[in-house]
Amino acid sequence: MISWEDFKKIDIRSGTILEVSDFPGARKPSFRLQIDFGEWGIKRSSAQVTALYSKESLIGKQVIAVVNFPVKQIANFFSECLVLGVYNEDNHVVLLHPSLPVKNGSKIG
Repeated sequence: MISWEDFKKIDIRSGTILEVSDFPGARKPSFRLQIDFGEWGIKRSSAQVTALYSKESLIGKQVIAVVNFPVKQIANFFSECLVLGVYNEDNHVVLLHPSLPVKNGSKIG
């Protein structure tokens, strides 16, 4: 179990995907994303979502991400946030997203 204080350390925010590109250097099929978090800036992330999403379908999509992890190097790419999703029965990632439009950078809690 974690404490409420532990949970409060995790900064989870909404953002809008601006750009999507292939990530040929990744071990598993992935996209490279640029996500707008409003006043928290534009951050990059990789996402293993190629099974369920096309590049075109991700542009403009709002997502939920942890934005206060340290930068993580994945192959030749530096990921600055962790986009959240749920694994379905086929072990593919289904992205978490707001059910209604929200301001980029809105805090999840």
